[in-house]
Amino acid sequence: WRELCDLAEEIAGLPRHISQHVGGMIISSRPLVEIVPLELSAMPDRVICQWDKDSCDDARFIKIDFLALGMLSLVEETVELIASREGKPPDLSRIDFNDQAVYDRICAGDTVGLFQIESRAQIQMIRRTRPRNLEDLAVEVAIVRPGPIVGGAVNPYVRRREAQRRAQQQGRRYDPPVDHPLLKECLGETLGVILYQDQVLQVCQALAGFTAGQAEALRRAMSRRRSRELMEGFWQEFKDGAAQRGVSEAVAKQVFEQVVAFSEFGFPKSHAAAFGLLAYQSAWLRHYYPVEYYAGLFNNQPMGFYSLDALGRDAGRHGIEIRLPEVNLSDVYCTVERVDEHETLFVCGARETAAREETYPCPSAVRVGLAFLREWSEETAEQVVLERERNGLFRSLGDLVRRAPPKLSRDAIEHLVWVGGCDGFGLTRRELLWQVGLWLPPKHEQRDPARVRHQLELPLNHPYEHLAFSGLEADERLVAEYEVLGFAAGGHPFQLMRGSLPPGLTSSGDLGKLEHDSHVEVAGLVVARQRPHTAKGFVFVLMEDEAGMVNAIVRPEIYERDRVAIRGEPFLWISGKLAKDDGSLNVIAEEVRALKVRSPAALTTWGMEGDGGRWKGMNPYSLLKNLRRWAPDPKSWG
Repeated sequence: WRELCDLAEEIAGLPRHISQHVGGMIISSRPLVEIVPLELSAMPDRVICQWDKDSCDDARFIKIDFLALGMLSLVEETVELIASREGKPPDLSRIDFNDQAVYDRICAGDTVGLFQIESRAQIQMIRRTRPRNLEDLAVEVAIVRPGPIVGGAVNPYVRRREAQRRAQQQGRRYDPPVDHPLLKECLGETLGVILYQDQVLQVCQALAGFTAGQAEALRRAMSRRRSRELMEGFWQEFKDGAAQRGVSEAVAKQVFEQVVAFSEFGFPKSHAAAFGLLAYQSAWLRHYYPVEYYAGLFNNQPMGFYSLDALGRDAGRHGIEIRLPEVNLSDVYCTVERVDEHETLFVCGARETAAREETYPCPSAVRVGLAFLREWSEETAEQVVLERERNGLFRSLGDLVRRAPPKLSRDAIEHLVWVGGCDGFGLTRRELLWQVGLWLPPKHEQRDPARVRHQLELPLNHPYEHLAFSGLEADERLVAEYEVLGFAAGGHPFQLMRGSLPPGLTSSGDLGKLEHDSHVEVAGLVVARQRPHTAKGFVFVLMEDEAGMVNAIVRPEIYERDRVAIRGEPFLWISGKLAKDDGSLNVIAEEVRALKVRSPAALTTWGMEGDGGRWKGMNPYSLLKNLRRWAPDPKSWG
């Protein structure tokens, strides 16, 4: 055992296995095989360097990390959709980068689905900093990062920015305070605080007289594992250099703590500027071409901070209708439908001699693609769309079953029916589901087109040919959408549940009308949970009701007491105090519980049939139970 323990100590900290950087590349003036050990990757035509990134850096290789940003694909697809409608794509390098209408939406915190500025923390910060140009957006991207947060830069920057804004309104010059006059030049643009990695090196050179070599060594330490330990090793050099320039040890210590905080990760200015530019371009596209933007946003998921469910409701708040998949209208992925206000779309009915008219009042909408359906692969959706394009619209469910690819399973067709994908055939969804049972074999058998042809010719005797099926109720449609698509295109669950929710709840739309420190009770569908390691045990829960988002802050002791509900429940009820600060609203949680509905005896006739005999569709308990099962999982960090 002693020998085993000795061996364990010797190998502690060594790599356990090879881990490949997803986008790292090194460049050399000579063939790499001559100067560094290489090996073949599991991926064809790819070679791995056996040194880690730090060793490559020590050897002075040029190392470049390629970021695979989904937003770039989203922007490209949005531009292509615009070009298909207008005939030419917008040149995003020549748009107005000072468009105040775009900045108005950003400053209002309307940034869901935008690049880098959509998170809970970013929305709260945007309402305080109110960016008005690209430089401000670069600051916004950089400030909500562990480096500036741990370094204590956030609140001083916000206060100084507000003071600067007031001074400009009064026509006065504003000189931001700095920890030492030697730092005025390098920290002037960020109002006296360190926000960028570049400024860390500039501060060390300006205050402590670091040489270029010392600054480079500090930069390399900043980017490595255990970087805090490595950076703290520079304290003596920093203190001595600062003393030679007349800086007291207390001031040197204060500044050095801000420097060491960047071991927690921060952005270089170039990185923040590039991300800020992309953030503005995404905001500009959404402002002027929202339907194309949301179509591209849906097609490039998973990406960002929000689920498709939350993104779909945000689209609705911007006047964009999300239309469910329809077998005669949907493509493989989401597409833009533009229907004039008086244009009528003809869809074939169940009988070939009849047609049903559907008038779409919305001039622009996003039609969800067939590949979004559960049990539908991209290949299957492509085959169905290709068959429709070659041989015309599907005229009935039987026609669809006959012409569909053999891989299209019974489950897949049932899922299509459940969410209205066959509504154009002129029958209720329950009638269509009954037909599925007639024309398709049991789920464990292979589907045979010959069987389908035979079944369609089989006469049905009384009483089956006159069976009448009711349509689905709104709550049944809602649950079906969650089960099949993972999101609800028809609205928020609370639109159906509001009458059965606990009394005394405050809607997210009414929080702004209340006074600071008011007692509130809120409830919602959990969108995201965060427990950042820099937050000292605090947990942040973002919930959504039918009016918008609610941000709750849970103290460590409350989290430990109510963690089962916080971590496991998709619907939460929270009681606490309202905190209002510079336009941001937070609920400081005092109690967190799983959401419960009131008993039927305590309710009015909400959801009851005219005779009061039974519930239409599901009762509140069944609805909440099904929603708990099928609601999308929230995004969780920490």
